[in-house]
Amino acid sequence: MTHNASTMDVGQVGLENEALGPFDQGPLNLQDWFKQTPNNPLELEIGSGKGTFLLNQANKTPEVNYIGLEYAKAYWRHAADRCRRHGLTNVKLIHTEADFFVRNYVPNECFKQVHIYFPDPWPKTRHHKRRLVQAPFLRELHRVIAFDGGQIRIATDHADYFQWMLQHAQQVTDLWEPLPFESPISAGEGELVGTNFERKYRREGRPFHAMILRKRA
Repeated sequence: MTHNASTMDVGQVGLENEALGPFDQGPLNLQDWFKQTPNNPLELEIGSGKGTFLLNQANKTPEVNYIGLEYAKAYWRHAADRCRRHGLTNVKLIHTEADFFVRNYVPNECFKQVHIYFPDPWPKTRHHKRRLVQAPFLRELHRVIAFDGGQIRIATDHADYFQWMLQHAQQVTDLWEPLPFESPISAGEGELVGTNFERKYRREGRPFHAMILRKRA
């Protein structure tokens, strides 16, 4: 069953960037978005795509509240519509740019985990500055992730970008401890994470690279 953009309904799941309010008035209380489960721990997915990971993970872990960020409007609408149709009250999808959102709207130490799966590799050298996973952003994530073993979970199909990630993680080893990747509970058999991109790339025979960065106290 396919849905075109005109028939999609983001319902209570999707939020436009404009709905966040002025960015210079300090962080939001993100738990206010989850009226039914305001005491659940919070996790963030950056680059939710069509929402496959969020849909499966939120369904399997109703005791966690999830915020997904997606910059591409068509993907954002698609993902929010899917989560709405599945009745997921523990998911909010925000149409926004990740670095801007984290820097301006997210309070200190509020996320248990941050998921970054198959981010845009920006392969051309002149575009490398646009890559999301860089030392300054890892420092910013350190601010918003909780102290009790909070983690960043990263996966990519792009070997060069993964080497870049490792180099930038090396610059902040005082903040993050690298660990081997463990698949989330929602991953299917033989899957690393279970996103749309992973399934597509797996059919193409691409190798995958992944790691966990655990916050140092």
